[in-house]
Amino acid sequence: MWLETSCSLALNAPVATPFVLMLRPRSGAQQWVASEQYVLTPSVTAVEFTDQFGDLCQRLVAPSGSFSIHTGAVIEAADAADLAPGAPFVEVQQFPDAALPFLLPSRYCESDRFSQMAASITAGYAAGYDQCSAIVDYIRGFLRYVPGAGQQIISAAEVNGRTQAVCGDMAHLGIALCRALSIPARMVVGYLESLQPMDLHAWFEAYVGGRWYTFDPTQDALHGGRVSIAYGRDAADVAVYTQFGEPVDLVSMTVRVARLPGSPT
Repeated sequence: MWLETSCSLALNAPVATPFVLMLRPRSGAQQWVASEQYVLTPSVTAVEFTDQFGDLCQRLVAPSGSFSIHTGAVIEAADAADLAPGAPFVEVQQFPDAALPFLLPSRYCESDRFSQMAASITAGYAAGYDQCSAIVDYIRGFLRYVPGAGQQIISAAEVNGRTQAVCGDMAHLGIALCRALSIPARMVVGYLESLQPMDLHAWFEAYVGGRWYTFDPTQDALHGGRVSIAYGRDAADVAVYTQFGEPVDLVSMTVRVARLPGSPT
């Protein structure tokens, strides 16, 4: 399907403030970026680089006062997410080098604390994709997805003691449980065409059967129409903006996703 996506941020900075932005999707196996807009108001010089996970990042210094960022794109996205029940576990020695960082504990995904819990949740399931599906079912069973329920980033261990969560919280827990089983898992931030209320969304991917597959504990069924913006070990790696120095006020943030005419229904 063809999607038109946009994200607009209005900020107010007390002084000139350095930023790193991560708002540009890149073309890949599941999405093709046909056209883009990237508007900074007032206009400032931005320098782009690619981080260790392949994400497109922009460095700039925002002037003091009001500053806005608008990004938009027309993207061909997959109509449906790929499913692969029974896809096998991949032995660690067979991982591509790029998958190894997603096997280790990270700031918000303390996988070394979840070994017993992960083994209990997935007992009786075939190693690999089916274990990941069991983890998603477990998270859905005890955590209620409540968009906007909390703005503070919390770790998997903290999420595990709660009864409701936002998408990023649920992704952190899923990632930690997968890694505890020696399954590489990474966090994804992007757009989901069917999301209500509309906002940027987070889910996770796990490496099984020789490739990455999408898992989303917030959804009863795994929907297509996803546009990935950033990949990382956890939320610390995938912030759409990071500012340095004095706090900056986020005045507003508007996210839109529209299916273009002619796309499959």
